[in-house]
Amino acid sequence: MHSRSPFVAALLASSLLLSASAGARGAAPAYDVVIRGGTLYDGSGAAPVVGDIALKGERIVAVGTVAGSGRTEIDAKGMAVAPGFINMLSWATESLIADPRSLSDIRQGVTLEVMGEGWSMGPFNATMKAQETERQGDIKYDISWTTLGDYFAYLEKRGIAPNVASFVGAATVRVHELGEGDVDPTPEQLARMRALVRQAMDEGALGVGSSLIYAPGSYAETDELVALTSEAARCGGMYISHMRSEGDRLEEAVDELIAIARRSGAPAEIYHLKMAGRANWDKFAPVVAKIEAARAAGTRITADMYTYTAGATGLDAAMPTWVQAGGLEAWIERLKDPAIRARVAAEMKKPGSDWENLYIGAGADKMILTGFKNDALKPLTGKTLAEVAAMRGKSPEETAMDLVVEDGSRVGTVYFLMSEDNVRRQIQLPWMSFGSDAASQAAEGVFLKSGAHPRTYGNFARLLGRYVRDEKLIPLEEAVRRLTSLPAGNLNLQDRGALRPGYFGDVVIFDPATVADRATFEKPHQYATGVRDVFVNGTAVLRGGDPTGATPGKAVRGSGWKRCS
Repeated sequence: MHSRSPFVAALLASSLLLSASAGARGAAPAYDVVIRGGTLYDGSGAAPVVGDIALKGERIVAVGTVAGSGRTEIDAKGMAVAPGFINMLSWATESLIADPRSLSDIRQGVTLEVMGEGWSMGPFNATMKAQETERQGDIKYDISWTTLGDYFAYLEKRGIAPNVASFVGAATVRVHELGEGDVDPTPEQLARMRALVRQAMDEGALGVGSSLIYAPGSYAETDELVALTSEAARCGGMYISHMRSEGDRLEEAVDELIAIARRSGAPAEIYHLKMAGRANWDKFAPVVAKIEAARAAGTRITADMYTYTAGATGLDAAMPTWVQAGGLEAWIERLKDPAIRARVAAEMKKPGSDWENLYIGAGADKMILTGFKNDALKPLTGKTLAEVAAMRGKSPEETAMDLVVEDGSRVGTVYFLMSEDNVRRQIQLPWMSFGSDAASQAAEGVFLKSGAHPRTYGNFARLLGRYVRDEKLIPLEEAVRRLTSLPAGNLNLQDRGALRPGYFGDVVIFDPATVADRATFEKPHQYATGVRDVFVNGTAVLRGGDPTGATPGKAVRGSGWKRCS
């Protein structure tokens, strides 16, 4: 028998009072949904207890022993019941437009998709809208919105299964005012960029997100990032970053992130913390020491991760940022110049002095090509860069450049960079949450036109199955905390991330004995197993393992909403 924590005992007492007023079971249903007899993991990290959950409207209204009946009664005996999971790094920005069901994540218990890694779906100007439309891949859509707030309203009007939230992209506001070139803002331009951040915060952004290995975001100096983050901090926002290096200059990049947090007064989170490249695998201890020293000194630093040894990005991460200045079209034109190609090929073969060279970190035989825009190139999906180079009788460097030109895109690419030991060690850090760094897809339709990283379908189930149940790296109640109340607290969200009366009815019911990831690098479009029921804002989006088609998702807005203008 599980012991009851004081917190849960208090909830049970209050729930009994609520239930007593509901009348006998034979009366009219007191609740919309009652989940009965599940093992409740409340999100706090406390030991679980067996009990019931009652939902009415969008909210949880009782936790404990629920006497009143529900219009829908769900037997959860032998199942784990937890708050809905938070995906701290989601690229569902376009996938929810193509398919609002979010099946790859809903089937893992994810009820909140957090977007905005350096780039957000607003604010856009007319030039940006035209560029984004031209650069679309398999998913086509009209950009009918302008601001981030407009995008939230667009999704809510269309209807989506999960909740969504977003940071405002540091690169987005930079491109809005400066274009895609390697230039520094004038004081007047920086003032306008700060005003865009302030507007986004007023519309519900969570803070500022940066991605500093990719052009044009990489062109931002530290002072620029401090200025933008300071605006977010005024409105209760945070800074979150794909740091300037995750490999050779990892420790310096951590120092920069901590400095931005201290100078701006904002909490900061490291996106997908990793030690990339074999030569950097031994940096785990010094990096963690830096973070924990900053935390001990009063600076709120956290991190998130995905549960794989490979990352996924594009071939842009294999080439120097100078060749990409001015945007995709300018990059492609430069790659047609023999002299520039020779220089790029030479720089690809050595560690980057001022850019993050993932080509060196992984190697051509550890780079899987996953995303092509050109139908003629799609047969290459799933092959390594080395294999395609051999097929074409060219060097991997020349082949990479050719593919970018032929495809008219950055070409989606998986890079094997990390050690399994470090993945395990990171999972055990108490300030580590989790993000897929992927779209929320479906194993059907437009999504099957391209490959995917298996984290798209398996990141959260892999944590709960492989690393919690099988390897016992952390207890299940701690894993649930890291997927729920920890990220909710970091994001300063209200009424999310816990099984408490008054909180929104984001609830997942899963079987700890069977939850598992099934997606592989060879066959990525495979759903996870073990998640049976998922509720978003009190409405079922998954019942008995099947999607309901309901779209109760909302934009979850940050603490600056309507008070940051």
